[in-house]
Amino acid sequence: MPRKGFSNFDDYDDGFDENDDAYDYDYDYDDDEHEEAEHKEVEIAWRCGICTYDNDESMNACDICGAIRHPVAGGNQTINNNTGTVSSILKILYYFSSSLIRISLLFFLISIGLCFYLISLLDMVFIFSYKIGMNIDTIIQDFRLLFGTSMKQKERQYLSEQNPVKKERDRSETSSQGRSNANVGSIKSGKSLPKPKADTSHETNSSSKNMEASESLTGSMNKMSLTRETETSRDIKIRSSRSKSNHKPEEWMLLDKESDTLTQLNLAIVGHVDSGKSTLSGRLLHLLGRISQKQMHKFEKEAKLQGKGSFAYAWALDETAEERERGITMTVAVAYFNTKRHHVVLLDSPGHKDFVPNMIAGATQADAAILVVDASIGAFEAGFDNLKGQTREHARVLRGFGVEQVIVAVNKMDIVAYSKERFDLIKQHVGSFLQSCRFKESSLTWIPLSAMENQNLVSAPSESRLSSWYQGPCLLDAIDSVKSPDRDVSKPLLMPICDVVRSNSHGQVSACGKLEAGAVRSGSKIMVMPSGEPGTVRSLERDSQGCTIARAGDNVAIALQGIDANQVMAGGVLCHPDYPVSVATRLELMVLVLEGATPILLGSQLEFHVHHAKEAATVVKLVAMLDPKTGEPTKKSPRCLTAKQSAMLEVSLQYPVCVETFSESRALGRVFLRSSGRTVAMGKITRIIHDS
Repeated sequence: MPRKGFSNFDDYDDGFDENDDAYDYDYDYDDDEHEEAEHKEVEIAWRCGICTYDNDESMNACDICGAIRHPVAGGNQTINNNTGTVSSILKILYYFSSSLIRISLLFFLISIGLCFYLISLLDMVFIFSYKIGMNIDTIIQDFRLLFGTSMKQKERQYLSEQNPVKKERDRSETSSQGRSNANVGSIKSGKSLPKPKADTSHETNSSSKNMEASESLTGSMNKMSLTRETETSRDIKIRSSRSKSNHKPEEWMLLDKESDTLTQLNLAIVGHVDSGKSTLSGRLLHLLGRISQKQMHKFEKEAKLQGKGSFAYAWALDETAEERERGITMTVAVAYFNTKRHHVVLLDSPGHKDFVPNMIAGATQADAAILVVDASIGAFEAGFDNLKGQTREHARVLRGFGVEQVIVAVNKMDIVAYSKERFDLIKQHVGSFLQSCRFKESSLTWIPLSAMENQNLVSAPSESRLSSWYQGPCLLDAIDSVKSPDRDVSKPLLMPICDVVRSNSHGQVSACGKLEAGAVRSGSKIMVMPSGEPGTVRSLERDSQGCTIARAGDNVAIALQGIDANQVMAGGVLCHPDYPVSVATRLELMVLVLEGATPILLGSQLEFHVHHAKEAATVVKLVAMLDPKTGEPTKKSPRCLTAKQSAMLEVSLQYPVCVETFSESRALGRVFLRSSGRTVAMGKITRIIHDS
């Protein structure tokens, strides 16, 4: 046949395949002979009556089980009744005898396997106990009770082999304890004992440290040798530190009431995306003279060129090209202004759900907050929605970080014609929610305003539709009435690092953040945790201006010298060298599961937030459920934690973080747990669990 699509039939040679003999390869078979061969092949095999194996005709016994063939090869094919009876009896006897032999053999092999397994297990136990420094004699006693005195020979052999190494190890540990006056690896935490702290008396090479960690994970954790693959090696050695109650502040650390006329107030601005936070901040700064008219004209011109004229005030704080292009705040912007009583540090936080971790970084520094709410129809409902809105989550974060005083700024009142009914409706919904978050009514201030129309910002409203029913304070007066919290200036230095500024040309590094406790000045000795690097303060900047002394509550940039710049990173802590903070990977938490959160199960993967640090965490233990009013345990080891439940649980972190218990330091003891882009729980650290 021609190929498909071939049309030239005249050229096709019909006789092309006529010579069929050319393809004859002598494959002809004689069917009769083939059938006879198969028949013979079947006949020359016999099947064993015991194991049903097909044996060759020449075999007198089964090749598998050894059963004797009946009848014998070449014998008479006729079997009388007596012979058949004898054959049946032999089959039965062989079956039982072979079964007993096989069962006995099986038990014998199992016994040998168990013996080898126990010997291997004992070797592993001895080696493991030797590496982690356990009492081998105690383990030997326990095994001797279980397995009798047959262990004596193994014990003597092992101890004779390992005794020289163990003696050398004991000598090295004794000398190390004499130098550090602390027992590495035996760490206890509790309220009755002072917490052991990190020592950084030596450094090791990163590659060698990683090899040690891979060879013996337990030994590395006992020595608290913390190594990140992507960062410089951190060799942290736990040591005992003096109690903070013994710390005596120097005279220069205390506040000078005569010179310090204005108190520091860190004010966070939070709220749902597009509620007008950045516009409100920019307009307030412009009215107070912090943004010149020339700068404002520049912002207006640039905003109009991009078709975003209404974003001009927001661009005073949203300085990056990406923020201006997207029209949202992505990082925490910092600005400064003064009131009659306070020197205010303004922290403009992002409102988009993708940047809640950055908002948390801003809220952790706040003494008070302005919660901005959009009054326009539909926008308030969207922002206050429990699933998609951020108003509720931001309020919970504020309360979780200990912020008690909140100014609720109901913005964009001009869009709703300054309606009192709309304001009262928003106040009712938001107020009831804030009270459920344990905000006191006396700590809440409600301000209706319009940032775009400059109504009720720094002076009483000029709009009659607003002034006709509102006679309260303006926003600036409400900020001035906020009470500054007490500062722990007499305690040892403590500053969580919010940001790091590096100068590649000069090789200098500056750590930025809010001083939570103590004071610092040029020339002060500090320690950077978790690396434990000691250093010296080269210079200080407060509010972008040089200063000589900074105290608790101040937002400062501390230039450091005599320190490796790679050891200073956001999420770390600057502290007093004699009072280093704790570093841990396992913590016990008391948490409250938030409304609408997914259930927390054993093994749940969460994001762990504490001050400016964020790490991956795993729930390793659900300790107990707690009574929300009394805090007493109501159910031990629950299966899961659901919304609005209080509980104690333990988490294991992927990498170590600088923490303290809540009773020791509130700034380093408040935590948040997030999952799938939402905050699922908040709480405090009740215990630091050191691996032993």
